[in-house]
Amino acid sequence: MDNYIVDHIIVDPEIPRHLYAAVWRDDQPDGGFFLSEDSGHSWRSIPDMDGQSIRSLAQSSADPRILVAGTLQGIFRSQDRGLHWQQISPVGSREIHEVESLAIDPRDPDVIYAGTWHLPWKTDDGGKSWKNIKRGVIDDSDVFSIIIDPHQARTVYISACSGIYKSETGGDLFHKVQGIPSTARRTRVLRQDPHNRAVVYAGTTEGLYRTEDAGRTWHLLTGSDLIINDIYLDSSKRGRLLLATDRGGVLASDDDGHSFAPSNEGFSSRKVGSLLVTRTAHPEMLAGIVNDKLHGGVYATADQGASWHQIADGLDGRDVFALSQSQDGAVLAGTSHGIFRLVAQPDGTRRWQMQSDIVNRGSRIVSTRVNGRVVDRMQQFTLPPRELSARVAALDASTDTWLAATDEGLFTSIDEGKSWQGGIGYGAEAYESVAATSDWMVAVRREGAVFSTDHGQHWDPMPLPSRIRTIHAVMIAPNGDLWLGAADGVYVSRDHGKSWFWLDRLPFHFMDDLSMDPATGKVLAGSRLDTRLLVIDEKTFLHTSIDTGYPLYRVRAMGSEWFAATMQNGVIAHSADTHSAPK
Repeated sequence: MDNYIVDHIIVDPEIPRHLYAAVWRDDQPDGGFFLSEDSGHSWRSIPDMDGQSIRSLAQSSADPRILVAGTLQGIFRSQDRGLHWQQISPVGSREIHEVESLAIDPRDPDVIYAGTWHLPWKTDDGGKSWKNIKRGVIDDSDVFSIIIDPHQARTVYISACSGIYKSETGGDLFHKVQGIPSTARRTRVLRQDPHNRAVVYAGTTEGLYRTEDAGRTWHLLTGSDLIINDIYLDSSKRGRLLLATDRGGVLASDDDGHSFAPSNEGFSSRKVGSLLVTRTAHPEMLAGIVNDKLHGGVYATADQGASWHQIADGLDGRDVFALSQSQDGAVLAGTSHGIFRLVAQPDGTRRWQMQSDIVNRGSRIVSTRVNGRVVDRMQQFTLPPRELSARVAALDASTDTWLAATDEGLFTSIDEGKSWQGGIGYGAEAYESVAATSDWMVAVRREGAVFSTDHGQHWDPMPLPSRIRTIHAVMIAPNGDLWLGAADGVYVSRDHGKSWFWLDRLPFHFMDDLSMDPATGKVLAGSRLDTRLLVIDEKTFLHTSIDTGYPLYRVRAMGSEWFAATMQNGVIAHSADTHSAPK
């Protein structure tokens, strides 16, 4: 299933073509165990574990036939390389469940350590009996990782939400190790150096730490803004290690972690929130990144995606949800905290500069005395300026009046972003998408749409079909047609929203994005719930369906290429000249 989360893959050391994968789902307590006997070319589900949400998996080094799996229900063991399984923790136990980590004694496969979402446990007899090994561990500690010294099996390290602990008594008593700040105590993984047992690496939510004296002192090897999910130490090459990170993909080191370089060619875990193709003599494509902080911001390519460079200075780690370009070429970014403009620097670099000042004007009645009579007059005044700090979901700077959709409402600027006016209107705060021409503007939120014919000074509700639900995108085509993408399909109006018709023959209906390919005159539509790109003729509404293999979040055209931002796999490209005939 596409929505399986794969946290654990094991290669059998005796039969390397055998792979074991444990999976779970985040939307319900479901998952399973999968076996491949041909190096991953094909997989089969093992019935004994169908429906089990497997959160941990370990293989015995003393007897590789033995596998142990930790699930939301308890602990299961296989003695025939994963073909059959039995539960070895008490069925229905109120204590041994939600098993996040496992380790098997390297000499005795009946000795198993288990870390749950609240405390660690141990069995010495293959699961016939279990004992809680919590002495020295702070109560209610989620245990993320367990490692056992392969030469001194009574030396055990565990990492938890409350820090790192070490036991030299096989878990009878733990001592909390010092040297890692409390802010970084969520240590997700521990790994012991196979070449030096005194060296242990700790992957935390604030960087990579290492001890060279078996846990007495620790040193930070990376920046503290790196979240580390896993560590791989190469037993065949001294000094080689890989980091699996939240924001930087895979990082590699050949010098024991003193320096790292990206190792992401052919792989991406990037969440792209926005795409923009610039209107310049040498067009660029810009991609706005979400949830990447140090490795986020905006990336630019001028060679159709063959190479990218980061433009993040000034954004300070903000997520980028929207990108737009003005008539005079200015590039704007809508972020998780305000609006920024891309400014060229004297040294040839580019830097983002905040342009989020809200300067609203109001009016009030002022009484004055004229020729002995009291006269009421309407007086205009300017409210104290403040900074727009909300998430900016969409921008349109293509006309003289710039328009922004935010969690605080709709804002416009008539002075090229130096100041913004607007706010909450019609009882709605969060707007999702906007579109503008020289004489009218449209903005949509999930439950409705508004329009303005006076450059955003006043907004009126737009009548919509009663059946429409959860609007995600709005687009104004060059011929003036208004297009809406919603959870139940695509709607088009040819009379500025007075009447609508629904495109009922599309192969799927949940739509996240609509855009126009100026070279072909086609409308491009994508959905996060489907892997197909829809190419719709603006006049006839005939469509072409192209399966990209990835759920699509944003779609844009650049020259003869179509580019799509995927939900979790970066940007993909497709030649506009190779699609099949409309159907």
